[in-house]
Amino acid sequence: MPVLRRTSSTTHARATLDGGVTIYWRPGCPLCARLRSALRQHNDRITWVNIREDPEAAAFVRTTNPGGHELVPVAVIAGVAHPRPTPRLVLAALR
Repeated sequence: MPVLRRTSSTTHARATLDGGVTIYWRPGCPLCARLRSALRQHNDRITWVNIREDPEAAAFVRTTNPGGHELVPVAVIAGVAHPRPTPRLVLAALR
């Protein structure tokens, strides 16, 4: 299970700009659980942001989805949001 950190919006942005990947998730999401499991060996390079604990993150997720829905996971890679990313996409970004 990945180490989940509470972070501020500034931290998310910095992690992404530094070449890391930020993934927005929420508890109880099966797609999030699958993605976390697939990426567990790379957690030192991924910032996981729980949208239930961070209202700014939840607002950001709503801007990335049609209709303003809180569909997760959302990965931010090189400043670009990728709703519902595959593990392959995230792994390619970490190479």
